[in-house]
Amino acid sequence: WNAVVNHPWTDALADGTLAKESIVAYLIQDHRFLDSFVVLLASMIAKAPTLQDRLPGCQFLALITGKENTYFERSFEALGVTVEQRTQAPNSSPTRGFMQLMTDAAQSGNYAQMLCVLCVAEWSYLSWADRVKGQRTDAKPFYLMEWIDLHCGEGFEGVIAYLRSLLDNAKQHLSAEEQVACHNTFQQAVALEEAFFDHAWAVHTAAKSKA
Repeated sequence: WNAVVNHPWTDALADGTLAKESIVAYLIQDHRFLDSFVVLLASMIAKAPTLQDRLPGCQFLALITGKENTYFERSFEALGVTVEQRTQAPNSSPTRGFMQLMTDAAQSGNYAQMLCVLCVAEWSYLSWADRVKGQRTDAKPFYLMEWIDLHCGEGFEGVIAYLRSLLDNAKQHLSAEEQVACHNTFQQAVALEEAFFDHAWAVHTAAKSKA
């Protein structure tokens, strides 16, 4: 978890030194998650026990399919990323792993498993974004700074509090075996988050070594 939150890729993002090749590779791969993430979030909402539990998730789903998706489109345009680049670039190993984990959780119908994956995906991002947000300035490219903005602040903090509260409540009804399974899923998701950042950081270091 600490390796994700304190990853050097996030520092380079915030201080504006991230190689263009790295942010391009990162965003292409991250955008691949969108469909799987939407299915996972919608599946969790459907499994939530009450309307009160569902409504914040519905609001977050609207956000994910609105502003964030617009960010990707604007960023790809600004970075000169063509549709061909976006579609033809192969999935990285971490991308394949995370997409499969999201799909497996959604198809399992297991409410707690879904929440484990969602909590890691969003809570880890709030944690690193909150750590580096003090470095952001409007003078730096928007496709770097807005990625931080999308993952911190009062609104996003509320989303994380919501997801964590659902997971805490769900945990109370799990058997010891089910709790171990959720722990393992949580750890797997964290490992994939770290691998995803490592992949983007490798692109950054390779680009800088050629400069």
